[in-house]
Amino acid sequence: MAAKIITLIINGREIEVMVKPLTTLQYLLREELGYMAAKSGCKQGGCGSCTVLLDGVPVPSCLLPAEDVAGREITTLEGIRADQELHPIQQAFLDKNGTQCGFCTPGMILVSKALLDQNPQPTDQEISEALAGNYCRCTGYEPIIEAVQSVAAQMNGHKGG
Repeated sequence: MAAKIITLIINGREIEVMVKPLTTLQYLLREELGYMAAKSGCKQGGCGSCTVLLDGVPVPSCLLPAEDVAGREITTLEGIRADQELHPIQQAFLDKNGTQCGFCTPGMILVSKALLDQNPQPTDQEISEALAGNYCRCTGYEPIIEAVQSVAAQMNGHKGG
């Protein structure tokens, strides 16, 4: 099978790129296009370190052939900032010490963003369920859950602790 040119929309910007068959979206993003937030973890879709948003839905980019997402909207961690300011969920992860080593952080933030976009008032259980596919070896998850809770509180007009 020959390489082919596909069009992707990455972080709101349309690009054309040539991909070889079975090139994963994670490899394309990180190794060929320089979007370093899509980490290479288990390479089996089980750890969440390669998570990106595909049309607003968190997906493991290590399992997706790049050519299968042609024409679709891909959002990486690099694409959620506005006007060079951190997205509120990024700031909350920093404020609540939910980043520690940082390897899982991009996936955790994107999953949290997708959750809050769909459900601005998630329960602790809903937050835990949303994050279930993303593994963190450093934080014990509590600071991450607190970060999501604080952003939800801010979105709903509360100060958030």
